[in-house]
Amino acid sequence: METNGGSVRCAGAMLGQHRHICAFFNSFDEQHRVLRSFIKEGFERGDKAFHIVDPELWEDHLKRLAEAGIDVEQAMGTGQLELRRWQDAYLRNNRFDQDAMLALLEEVLQSGAASGYPLTRFVSRVETALVDKAGVDSWLEYETRVQLCGS
Repeated sequence: METNGGSVRCAGAMLGQHRHICAFFNSFDEQHRVLRSFIKEGFERGDKAFHIVDPELWEDHLKRLAEAGIDVEQAMGTGQLELRRWQDAYLRNNRFDQDAMLALLEEVLQSGAASGYPLTRFVSRVETALVDKAGVDSWLEYETRVQLCGS
């Protein structure tokens, strides 16, 4: 997975060439407060947004995007915003498959570039239940592999 050029900011800092961040938040509110500018900047710059969302937080996630000034319906209609539930990303076939997930990320990056988006910004929230289902060792290995793909 390659990253495109262009500067990207997150939580007040400029990100370097390798832009995979794994962050820990105390709450859904904190996550949105910290990532709001990263998400909003992406829409303003015309980047693609790919969000993997806990199905129980789907409506709340959409509401928070709208509160940030994002026209969610338009963004989804044009393909700039793509949302997937855990079951349609991390837990396809009701199990976590690192290789399938990495292939999905690569597919999303390539389709975003092919559609003319300068960058694709991924956002996901992973809860303990998801990590438990995947297995902690498997999840940590996956996160490492995502980081290495950006290198």
